[in-house]
Amino acid sequence: MKTAEDFLNGQIILIDKPLHWTSFQAVNKMKYALINKAGLPKKFKIGHAGTLDPLASGLLLVCTGKFTKRITELQGQPKEYTGTFYIGATTPSYDLETEIDKTFNTSHIDEALINETVKQFLGEIDQKPPIFSAIKKDGIRLYEHARAGETIEIASRKTTIHEFEITRIALPEVDFRVVCSKGTYIRSLAYDFGKAMDSGSHLTALRRTKIGDYNVNDAMDVTLFEQSLAQ
Repeated sequence: MKTAEDFLNGQIILIDKPLHWTSFQAVNKMKYALINKAGLPKKFKIGHAGTLDPLASGLLLVCTGKFTKRITELQGQPKEYTGTFYIGATTPSYDLETEIDKTFNTSHIDEALINETVKQFLGEIDQKPPIFSAIKKDGIRLYEHARAGETIEIASRKTTIHEFEITRIALPEVDFRVVCSKGTYIRSLAYDFGKAMDSGSHLTALRRTKIGDYNVNDAMDVTLFEQSLAQ
C-alpha cells in the first residue's frame, strides 16, 4: 500500500476514465481522496498527462508529487485509440457533442474504398483541429467562438499517424485503431476520412488504449483507486 510519502516522491497512476467525466473531474476526485484518505497536504502537486474529452473513455496518466515534472515528457509519447466512425453524416463538433447537420451519399462506399482511403492518412498529415476544441485563438477558446455562432479560420497543423487500421466494417459504422502523435484530433480524422471518400463522417465512440508503453489494461477506475488508499 502506497504511503503519503510515496505520492509526494512521485507516482504515475493509470486511470481508466469513464465516459462523461472530464479529465479534470477525475484528477480532482483523486486529489481529494489523497488529501482525505492518505493524508497528503492540500497543496501537493497532481496533474494528468493528456486530456480526454468527456465523450471519450480510457487511459489517463495521473502524476503526483515530483513526477508532475514528467508530464510534458509523457504527453509527447505516441497514443493509441480505438473507436467508431459513423459514415454518411457530419456534426459541427465532429462527434456526438452536437447534432447531425449534414447527410451524404454512401452508395459508392465499400470495403475496398474504405481500406484504400486509410492509406491517405498514414505518416505526416495536415490536420485542422475541430472548431469545438479547447485551443485558444485571440485568447478565446475555439469552442467559445463556436457556441457563439462565430466563423473562425483555423490554421492546419502537422501531425503523424503511425498506424491506422480498420477493425470492423458494418456500414454506416466503421471501427478503427489508430496510433498517433501528440496533438492529433481523432474527431478531425473522422471528419477528414469521410470527406476523402466524397461523403461525410463523425466520431461516435473513442477509447484511449495506450500512451507510450502504458496500457489501459493495467489501469483502474477512480473508485477503485479511492478504495486502495489507507483510511
